[in-house]
Amino acid sequence: MSTDVSSAEAASGAPGLTGRTGRVPKYYGIKQRLLRMTEARPPGSPMPAERLLAVEFRTSRTTVRKAMQELVSEGRLDRIQGKGTFVARPKVYRTLQLTSYTEDMRAQGLSPASRILEIGYVAADEELAALLEVGRGDRVLRIERLRLAGGEPMAIETTHLSARRFPGLRRNLARHTSLYTALAEVYGVRPAEADETIETSPATPREAGLLATDVGLPMLLLSRHSRDETGTPVEWVRSVYRGSRYRFTAVLTRPVP
Repeated sequence: MSTDVSSAEAASGAPGLTGRTGRVPKYYGIKQRLLRMTEARPPGSPMPAERLLAVEFRTSRTTVRKAMQELVSEGRLDRIQGKGTFVARPKVYRTLQLTSYTEDMRAQGLSPASRILEIGYVAADEELAALLEVGRGDRVLRIERLRLAGGEPMAIETTHLSARRFPGLRRNLARHTSLYTALAEVYGVRPAEADETIETSPATPREAGLLATDVGLPMLLLSRHSRDETGTPVEWVRSVYRGSRYRFTAVLTRPVP
């Protein structure tokens, strides 16, 4: 007699030699009930307080909190510091292409804005010197900005550029709403290609405060190293996006043999 377990049985979790269902944690059942609540409510509507949900579900606040935390991490709920937890609105999407934040937001009908958090010069360490092709210790302009859309904080973006290549950029930024516009109109430089990596990273206390979210929630960490048409480095950027509000898309093509 064959001892093989069918793929259908294994996929369904039916008892067998390789597929067994484990005990379902209590919080998971609460999570499913909360999920049904979110599906019945319009995006942006507030969720009941944890203590009220604990009474309704006849469980502890700890169990409710764990279930809600998972839904926040999955982007089903959105927790805003000092305001509460809300049914998540549709995520803002960004296609992985060499465009500016301003261009991305306007393409979706959103009103972009930026607030400079810090701007100044730093001495290039070994990593920055290699990325920007400058000497170690050379001056690098560091710009940290809070990116907003419709008044809502979306990302923290930190950009590094060679001070020697872009003299007076700090002053010129005050006259342009977009860094890429300033680079093109003042210096005649346009990024033509870039290497971009995406990782996840837990929100630090500072990041959580600026992005109105909770410490430790998953953030999307993007690093972009762009070059102009001659292959000369233009910038190195590190951006932290709210994972609950953002998704990225890419068009993939199969390489020609």
